[in-house]
Amino acid sequence: MNVVVCVKLTPDANDIEVRPDGSISLARAEWIIGGFDLQAIEAGVQLVEAQGGKVTALSAGPLPISNSKLKKDILSRGPDELVMVVDDALQDADTYTTAQVLAQAIRELGQVDLVLCGEGSADLYFQQVGLQVGEMFGLPTLNFISKIDVEGDHLVVERNLEEEIEVLEVPLPAVLSVTTDITQARLPKMTEILKASKKPVTERAVADLGLPEEVRPRVEKISTRAPHRWQRKQVMIPGSPDEAVQLLAGYLNKEGIL
Repeated sequence: MNVVVCVKLTPDANDIEVRPDGSISLARAEWIIGGFDLQAIEAGVQLVEAQGGKVTALSAGPLPISNSKLKKDILSRGPDELVMVVDDALQDADTYTTAQVLAQAIRELGQVDLVLCGEGSADLYFQQVGLQVGEMFGLPTLNFISKIDVEGDHLVVERNLEEEIEVLEVPLPAVLSVTTDITQARLPKMTEILKASKKPVTERAVADLGLPEEVRPRVEKISTRAPHRWQRKQVMIPGSPDEAVQLLAGYLNKEGIL
């Protein structure tokens, strides 16, 4: 089974600097594997360990993703190889642009049986890229997958919905977006970290992909600002729910909030 895992790399939220005017700086932020993608990597590796085959990690983003620490971190978690589309044209890329680039990179890998994505990106969490990649291929595409079993030439998956769990048979090839509870991401051992430096890494620019249309953002980001901080009022409102609602409405009206 040939599995491709799409990995979103993002600035570490703990390193984000909020300036006095509310603007945000990522200049000092270290780039890391998105938290929603760690489980996707592990799910792909476990499938290949049980079924045989190969896991290819695939990532696309601006120039900061091309650093040896990130590459080693990805490969030490089990993938056999890493393919990166590194281009500053992907800075602030919208979901369609990201899906467009990932889909073309997957096409050039040849035979792929399964594409896995995290349930959403660690930065914007739009939950769209996996679905768009599947649509571009015209393949069976599902999100919120919490369990994957291989049975012959198809998969049996569990899909978490709000009030129920669906059990579905999915023919291969397919594109799945998995939830964070599908598995526990492994902590790489020293031997896996050492092996990671010997695994193949391929870097390409957007222009190398031969896309049929120009990669350009379809969404313009005007600014990103941190929310204003408010001093908590520390007002406790007693009483039954009906009484509390009336008291709360009166208080908000008195404060000029309503």
